[in-house]
Amino acid sequence: MDRIRILLADDHAILRAGLKALLNAQADIEVVGEAATGEEAVRVAQEIQPDIVLMDVSMGEAGGVAATRQVLRVCPMTRVLMLTMHDDAAYVQQALDAGAAGYVLKRAADSELLAAIRAVQRGETFLYPAVAKVLVDDYLRMKKSGETVAAQAPDPLTAREREVLTQIAQGYSNHEIAERLTVSVKTIETHKARIQEKLGLRTRAELVRYAMQKGLMGQ
Repeated sequence: MDRIRILLADDHAILRAGLKALLNAQADIEVVGEAATGEEAVRVAQEIQPDIVLMDVSMGEAGGVAATRQVLRVCPMTRVLMLTMHDDAAYVQQALDAGAAGYVLKRAADSELLAAIRAVQRGETFLYPAVAKVLVDDYLRMKKSGETVAAQAPDPLTAREREVLTQIAQGYSNHEIAERLTVSVKTIETHKARIQEKLGLRTRAELVRYAMQKGLMGQ
């Protein structure tokens, strides 16, 4: 079985050591590189072409968001999973807009981090549930203060597609949604592709914003 090759990018050496021990103890995961700055993360990623970069948001002058954009440009097959202490909506939005495939808080349990890594490796997007709540709360604050988006266009989605979109925006993986709706993962992937095509949206951040605009997050 091929192991998931991980590059750790965090400016705290002790944290990297702990993560390395945790990940290398897994039968399907291997840490193949480390970086202490955003610039180093880009350089090392280009050299070793890891499957996943586990990236901190805050690292010196060039943070993880900027590094994420550069990594994805030079390593198109690599995916980036943000691991950070920041649960502010602005950080989450910036990371997703940069192309991050997932966002996990450092207070998450070991099992949650491992689940996120494996979901990202399967091609899914992982949004830590508490982070999804932050995005919802931020949207509700904007709505209350009158900062909401422009008037909504008619919704082209079917009832099932809206249901799938809601759960995607709430942070559930394709596998979790499939289990909740008692369908196959392939069916969920097909729904997601149709949703993106109908709405003309590409990133998870765009899907989350659309779900918020349509009032789906509370369903």
